[in-house]
Amino acid sequence: MQGIGWLAAIIVGALAGWIAEKIMKADHGLLTNIILGIVGALVLNFILVALMGATLGGWIGQLVVGVIGACLLIAGYRAVRRA
Repeated sequence: MQGIGWLAAIIVGALAGWIAEKIMKADHGLLTNIILGIVGALVLNFILVALMGATLGGWIGQLVVGVIGACLLIAGYRAVRRA
């Protein structure tokens, strides 16, 4: 998570994971929310940088990217689990 620091990354990751959990109607714990939010943000940031050469910055930008990334991870997990 570029530019917001580790503590802020954990807080934003937890919030992003929680929001994604509510959007996707999943049932996870706090640790899973933090992991999904942070990993989702990292994955989507990597994709955005590869495609557009830039990503969203700051707390709000990282929250949005984290939520979208975590939603994609939850959807991917569900798709793999069904197969």
